[in-house]
Amino acid sequence: MEEYARDPCPWRIVDDCGGAFSMGAIGGTLFHGIKGFRNAPSGHYRRLIGSFVSLKERAPITGGNFAVWGGLFSAIDCSLVYVRKKEDPWNSITSGALTGAILSVRNGAGAMVGSAIIGGVLLAMIEGIGILFTRFSAEQFNPENRTVMEDPSQLPQKPMFGGNVGYQ
Repeated sequence: MEEYARDPCPWRIVDDCGGAFSMGAIGGTLFHGIKGFRNAPSGHYRRLIGSFVSLKERAPITGGNFAVWGGLFSAIDCSLVYVRKKEDPWNSITSGALTGAILSVRNGAGAMVGSAIIGGVLLAMIEGIGILFTRFSAEQFNPENRTVMEDPSQLPQKPMFGGNVGYQ
């Protein structure tokens, strides 16, 4: 479990839920602000008012939807960590699939399967990219790849004061 440096599970759910709300609120502010500006009547003042009204009404809802997704994802992830007794990328992939399925349960079995597949594939891509970045960045700390300077006298000589001293 020392592979991931994260909060313990009960607090992780609250932390992820708050972080997801913040992301959704910020993204919703940008999206609904632009959408309100474009859909408002002509005139700069009317467009500005339309932008503020739209983002005031819809951005908190978008943030809440993100918070529900983040909280459910973290709750499932913590449950899988507790049941499996290990924390690995399979927990996140399974959590994404189950979260997608649970959030679309009102739309029927077909929508649940489709959302589960999309959630699992998205989380698999995210985890895969994270693993790739970790492996590539770990290569720079590999002692076999480091170049060892055996003798500093073998370095090329540079002029002491930066000028062309001795060259005419």
